Amino acid sequence: MQRGRSFQRLGAVVWLLLLSSLHAQATPQPSAAAPSSVAAQTSPDRSAPPPTPIPGLPKTERTEPPRGKTEQYTLSEDRYEKAVAYSRAGYTLYFVSYALSILVLILILRLGVATKFRDFAERLTGRRWLQGVVFVPLLFVTCDLSDLPVRMYWHSLSLRYEQSVQRWGSWFWDWTKEEIIGTLFALGLALILFAVVRRSPRRWWLYFWFAALPILLGFIYIGPWVIDPLFHKFEPLDKEHSQLVTAIQTLTQHAGVPIPRERIFLMRASEKSNEINAYVTGLGASKRVVIWDTTIQKTSNPEALFIIGHELGHYVLGHVWKGFLFGAVGLLGALYLIFRGLYWSLDRWGKDWKIYGTEDWAAFAAFLLLLQIVMFFAAPVVNGISRYQEHAADVYGLEVIHGAIPNSEEVAAHAFQILGQVDLSDPNPSPFITFWLYSHPPLAERLVFAHRYDPWSKGESPKYVKTAAR
Repeated sequence: MQRGRSFQRLGAVVWLLLLSSLHAQATPQPSAAAPSSVAAQTSPDRSAPPPTPIPGLPKTERTEPPRGKTEQYTLSEDRYEKAVAYSRAGYTLYFVSYALSILVLILILRLGVATKFRDFAERLTGRRWLQGVVFVPLLFVTCDLSDLPVRMYWHSLSLRYEQSVQRWGSWFWDWTKEEIIGTLFALGLALILFAVVRRSPRRWWLYFWFAALPILLGFIYIGPWVIDPLFHKFEPLDKEHSQLVTAIQTLTQHAGVPIPRERIFLMRASEKSNEINAYVTGLGASKRVVIWDTTIQKTSNPEALFIIGHELGHYVLGHVWKGFLFGAVGLLGALYLIFRGLYWSLDRWGKDWKIYGTEDWAAFAAFLLLLQIVMFFAAPVVNGISRYQEHAADVYGLEVIHGAIPNSEEVAAHAFQILGQVDLSDPNPSPFITFWLYSHPPLAERLVFAHRYDPWSKGESPKYVKTAAR
């Protein structure tokens, strides 16, 4: 489940804006299993020259690449049953959460809760912007409290299936921080939105788009410095794993795109989670590669380097920027649809809801309802673009370690196997679930691709890393 439904109200414009997760993660979304197996795939012969190991690769008990071949994603019977139960619950809760949020907003409109909040705000002050300062938090907290049982149930499942180790007190504190940050961010956007609506009732969707873009861009920029440290501890990876950083730098230098040591960070995920992950985040000076300490603990160093290589792909290929640009176009379309839907819905039900026009603060509840609907139906497009980027990052990761890590294709395949075992990934999700929910290609497909991808033996040029490490 994604962090914080409060970020999915007006703050969810960020989600629409990026078209993919800001944190380009190495693992798929929480997944369920269709009860079937993946057919074994035969790995093609490799005719590339013998690889030269990366200088600086740490020599530890987890350094050697895995033996044998990992040609398909497999789980023990017990682990498979857990993956099925945990993942199906995740899928169900996703749809339940959206259905619940839409239902709650409909009830808020039909039962007059939005108008009561508006009337209360108007009694307190005659200033429009101060009315918004009262109205918006009341509306957001009401919506998020209705979603809290779903969030709590998901965390209880994460504890039961040993994906999370976060105690309830810490979890509630994180939820509270999410509420505060999400509500303040959404309040700022809502004040701008209604100021624009009052100035231009027919063009507000366009002017608000112009106003929102730099604000959202700034939010992405400061996130790694201001927001992320509120939830996890970060430190330079160089502090405790200098040899690994040296290996990463050697890898990126051979690829022709060196990344400064100070841009590579370790996140203390093990304080809250057992899952394995890494991601790229930020823009400009805040751009960085982050690897979870659980990833280093539970994978061999070559496997960790492949996972990091995947994230370097996001970094080098500019996926955050591209996501922002794709999302900007998507946001403009979404705002126009909401504009049309808002006038249609208020014309049809405005009198029943006691909403007097688009400038009425109570109309913000209708705006959020339409936003939730647009977000829900935009999910396949958002996730489709994300899957494309994740596949590109897989290709980059395979290319950047080729010739630098012995038996690199097996290292990558086994890294996917470990990711699946630890994170209870779906061995074979249904096409519909993949289409609608998956921000990454199914893990079983990624594992098979790791063995199949071999342009070198065919005399073909790699797609991204033209000069492989030797």
